[in-house]
Amino acid sequence: MIRRLLLALPLLLAACATPPAEPPPATVAQVDLARYAGTWHEIARFPNRFQDGGGRACTNTTATYTARPDGTIGVVNRCRDARGEEVAATASAYAVDASGNAKLRVTFFWPFYGDYWVIGLDPDYRWAVVGAPGRNFLWVLSRTAAMIEADYTAAVEVARGQGFEVERLRRE
Repeated sequence: MIRRLLLALPLLLAACATPPAEPPPATVAQVDLARYAGTWHEIARFPNRFQDGGGRACTNTTATYTARPDGTIGVVNRCRDARGEEVAATASAYAVDASGNAKLRVTFFWPFYGDYWVIGLDPDYRWAVVGAPGRNFLWVLSRTAAMIEADYTAAVEVARGQGFEVERLRRE
């Protein structure tokens, strides 16, 4: 037993010496969920298996958020698939305590949840930047189907400043 511990000790020490992972991105201080509710148009995203896998190739993507009486948020994501047919997915979300409503947990299929962090938000709620703590998901959203270039550039710079690989963004 002691011999095994001695053999494992270098591995344990190496694990302890591993530099800490990059801290997660910062979110905006506060999201007014009543103002955030409604329909958002996806302007750009990191390719992901939910929207780009299995022949989906989503285009014309929207996300509609609705406040529910129990305090949760209804979510309906819509897009056109590779055949041009509308595909819709419904979910529910809740705000993480002490996050100023900027961190949401979303489930399309209970008990599995994903992180939805608002890392950038126009003061007038015209556009938003949403990511995940591991920086593996990123979306640029707009209240309108087209986004003026200056706003898009500002949104992308928010993501870049938070350590996202913005070169991976794919515009709709």
